Amino acid sequence: MTDPLMRWREHAGGAVLLDGFHALKHALRFGAEVPVAVTTDRRAALALAEELAGDVRDALDGLLTEVAEETYAALVPRPHPTGVAALAVRPPRAANLRALARSPRTAPVVVLDNPRNLGNAGAVIRLAAGFGVLGVVTTGTLDPWHPTVVRGGAGLHFATAVERLGVEELPSGPLFALDPEGEDIRGTELPDDAVLAFGSERSGLSAELRARADHLLRLPMRPQVSSYNLATSVAMTLYHWSATGGAPSAS
Repeated sequence: MTDPLMRWREHAGGAVLLDGFHALKHALRFGAEVPVAVTTDRRAALALAEELAGDVRDALDGLLTEVAEETYAALVPRPHPTGVAALAVRPPRAANLRALARSPRTAPVVVLDNPRNLGNAGAVIRLAAGFGVLGVVTTGTLDPWHPTVVRGGAGLHFATAVERLGVEELPSGPLFALDPEGEDIRGTELPDDAVLAFGSERSGLSAELRARADHLLRLPMRPQVSSYNLATSVAMTLYHWSATGGAPSAS
């Protein structure tokens, strides 16, 4: 067997860091190619798989190599409580773009317009995967595949198409943008091919995206409350979509 550290160094340059047991579990469930995975306690990791992820237990058994704690700590920026880390091959951009361009769509695309917080972006990707959303697109400078975003998304980047695009490159479909000046979302049924756009945590929607929106919608909010957290806004909007016709996919 090849030395796991050699394999790690071989793939580290362009790979996606899967930080923790749950990120690795989700990546495997959704077809990620994982060339190397390490753990500080192989028996404990496999026991966790037996308890929580029997569907990928055999795959983990074949992948996981036990390493010393100091070796593991040297491979990750912040050790995870489960003592598990892996590297995965990032999905080809061309494949994600094809998925985002699919027509007709049976689930929306979520757009984060110039987001600033890596953890919030990860939480949104996790939500999107749970609702069976087709993809999550970011505009601006934030890298949606940054290790902190992948950690926040618990490896669920592999369950949906995640890419960074310009506003002019957004997928086709009616563009619904969340904005305090919009119409109450409760009066609108969101179609499955909707593009749902959310502004940045500080400045809201960019002028470019706002001008392109077909509909402006607002979430119900008590007066004098300034805003919701970004992930909360996405969750409320996706729940509204699912409750008015859409539904998480079992496939």
